[in-house]
Amino acid sequence: MSQGSLSYEEEFILNSRGMKIFTCRWIPISREPKALVFLCHGYAMECSITMRGTGIRLAKAGFAVYGLDYEGHGKSVGLDGYISCFDNIVNDCCDHFTSICERAENKNKSRFIFGDSMGGAVAILLHRKNPKYWDGAILVSPMCKIAENMKPHPLLLSALDKLCHVVPTWKMVPAPNLVKVGIKEVGRRNELKSNPFCYKGRPRLKTGDQLYRVSLEIEQNLHQITFPFLVVHGEKDKITDPSVSKLLYESASSSDKMLKLYPGMWHAITSGEPPENIDMVFADIIAWLTERAAGSGGSRPKNGEESISDTVPSS
Repeated sequence: MSQGSLSYEEEFILNSRGMKIFTCRWIPISREPKALVFLCHGYAMECSITMRGTGIRLAKAGFAVYGLDYEGHGKSVGLDGYISCFDNIVNDCCDHFTSICERAENKNKSRFIFGDSMGGAVAILLHRKNPKYWDGAILVSPMCKIAENMKPHPLLLSALDKLCHVVPTWKMVPAPNLVKVGIKEVGRRNELKSNPFCYKGRPRLKTGDQLYRVSLEIEQNLHQITFPFLVVHGEKDKITDPSVSKLLYESASSSDKMLKLYPGMWHAITSGEPPENIDMVFADIIAWLTERAAGSGGSRPKNGEESISDTVPSS
């Protein structure tokens, strides 16, 4: 399907477990893509609608953009909002994304991961699975640790740990309304509420257990991150803790790393803010990607790049 200066296509594939997984892509028309960008969406979200704005912006900027709905998310098969094993998500993304990278026409193109919220955790684990493979990542409000206000009481955590082995799919994990606390713009909240492909129930027991374990494991191993990255985070985020993005920046072993914090912005900084704020965030993201796509040319890792940390002014 042509959308002006870009084309949009959808396809279902089978994963290694024989499950039907939804994929989509935004490709620039009439010009060779600068690089490949792979979208990793957040918990309870999906790619073709909630990340459509991201796909279109990046494709118009000259990047070939590929997305995938995780098992149990969006248009892919599986129990809605259920994550039985986080490794399955990482492996499905790895299999699909690398198959695209290894196509003849893409062999010499730089490859970047775009991880949003829980997708930031997916991006980090993709990197750790094959540290030299990726040219870098955009980490948007990444889930590297469950924010303290989102974390259940320790006694409840212990009880949930036992229960998730008995009734793993029960919707019993207490959590605030993610749409209400994560998205500033009311119109965008209403869009998500009406999106039938976004999960809106309470987190299931096993899902909560997996998210907690993965975020804890990532937090304890931030020093293992070595690839170039830009982390962008709203300072008023109540879902993923911006102080943990600071810790990620300080702890990662990457020689090319950048942190941008946005005063007054919430969690969904690429979709749920006023248009001028979203424009500001994407200007930073596209500038970072464009510079590294031009300088990388498939040579991993980059050499001699200094670390940079920025705090941007309120808009």
